[in-house]
Amino acid sequence: MSDDRDYEAITYEVPAEGVVRIMLDRPEVANAQNKQMLYELNAGFDRAVADDDIKVIILGANGKHFSSGHDLRDRSSFDDFDTVGPVGGFSKPGDEGMMAREEEIYLGFCSRWRVLPKPTIAQVHGKVIAGGLMLMWPCDLVVASEDATFSDPVVAFGVNGVEYFAHAFEFGPRRAKELLFTGEALSAAEAKEVGMVNRVVPRDQLEAETLSLAQKIASRPSMGLKLAKMSVNQSVDAMGFPIALQSAFGLQHVGHAHNQWVHGMPVDPSGAEVIRSDAKKG
Repeated sequence: MSDDRDYEAITYEVPAEGVVRIMLDRPEVANAQNKQMLYELNAGFDRAVADDDIKVIILGANGKHFSSGHDLRDRSSFDDFDTVGPVGGFSKPGDEGMMAREEEIYLGFCSRWRVLPKPTIAQVHGKVIAGGLMLMWPCDLVVASEDATFSDPVVAFGVNGVEYFAHAFEFGPRRAKELLFTGEALSAAEAKEVGMVNRVVPRDQLEAETLSLAQKIASRPSMGLKLAKMSVNQSVDAMGFPIALQSAFGLQHVGHAHNQWVHGMPVDPSGAEVIRSDAKKG
C-alpha cells in the first residue's frame, strides 16, 4: 500500500503488516540530501512511530545509489520548514548561523532518528558517500547489496568528517582513521567484516531480504523490541558515544572557521578536485 501524501523527496508505503518502507526519492541527483528531503524523511519517521500498527521501519532509496551525501546546491531557506530541534539563529552571520543550521538538520536529526522507539533497518545499495552514512548509521540494522560501497572523503575539504561523527564506533578506530585520511571506500563485504553491516546480499535480492528481516522482527512484541533497542543504545551511550559526537561536531566547526579565514569559505575549495581525481582513479 502506497501513500505518498505531499511527499516530493521520499516515498512512504506499507509493504507488509507491521512494516513501513520509506524510500529516498531524488534519483536524478543520486539522492543528494537537500533540506526538503531531510524534513520529509523526519516527518515520515514521525508518522511511522505514531502509527501503533507499525513495528519496524525500513529506509531505502530509489535509483542507482543510496545517497551521494549533502546537496551542496541547496539554497532553500529554513523559513520554508517547521524546524524540529531546540535550535535557532539560522540566519546569524558567520559560524554561529552555520553551526545552528548543521545542528538542526545534521547532528540533531541523526541523533533523533537513532533513538526512535521502533527498530529501523537501512536497505542500502550503490554508493553511500559522506552524508549518506548519516542516514544509514542511525538505523539499528543495515542490509547491503554486494555492490554497495561506503566512504567519507570530506577530509579533503579541510574538516574532520561528516557532522554525525560515528566513525570510530562504526569502523573501529584504526579503520576509521585510514578511511578518513585516504578518502577510500569500504566494500560491502569489508563493512560486514568490521560489523557496520549485518547482511550482504545480491542486488536483486536486497528488497526481499530486507523485508523478510523486517517481518521477522515485527513478529516480536513491540514492548520487547523497544526495551532491547534502548538497552543496546544506552550501553553505547555509557561508552561515551553522545559526548564523542558533540566533541567532533565542535571540532568540525573549528575546521569551518579555519577555512573561512584561509580560503574565504567554510571548506577548502581544492577538496572537490581531490575527490573528483580520486573518483576517476577508482
